[in-house]
Amino acid sequence: MSRTPGRAMDRPAAAVAQADEGGGAGGVGAEVVGMLGISRAAAECGVSERALRYYQEIGLLKPTGQTPGGMRRYAPADLARVRRIRDLQSLLGFDLDEIRIILESDDRLEAIREQYRAASGSARKRELLRQALSVRDELVRTIDAKLTALREFRAEVETSRARVSQMLEEMGRPVKVN
Repeated sequence: MSRTPGRAMDRPAAAVAQADEGGGAGGVGAEVVGMLGISRAAAECGVSERALRYYQEIGLLKPTGQTPGGMRRYAPADLARVRRIRDLQSLLGFDLDEIRIILESDDRLEAIREQYRAASGSARKRELLRQALSVRDELVRTIDAKLTALREFRAEVETSRARVSQMLEEMGRPVKVN
């Protein structure tokens, strides 16, 4: 059954939900069975559908599946990647350009791991380990740049706090220091 506007209303709610989740309704292929539609994936990750589309648009996320009609389908690994993006943003304060570097590093390291497992010669394994080390070195540089920026910001805040504290002291009020 094709998804034309209004057709979802003709089907039972369970069939609509199953189609949205990559189930057997709506002509969805077996390759997307068990994957989540964009609305459910967004809800699972605590982001908006628009955020998922934007992450895809800027290359941070590539949904694993797609229905024959072109609807995005998200696997558990996709959801884990979205959660990683959110953690890097909200918990660690990385911007999307920094996150791109980190995710590209993650992807490259995974590819190196797979090649390492498949490699038989020690020379090839050594080369792969050197590549992994190089990727990690770049990642450390990205983290160090963020830490430097945070230290500089903290120094600015401490300087400003000291000025305000001094102004209060000059006004004759004792200052409670944390």
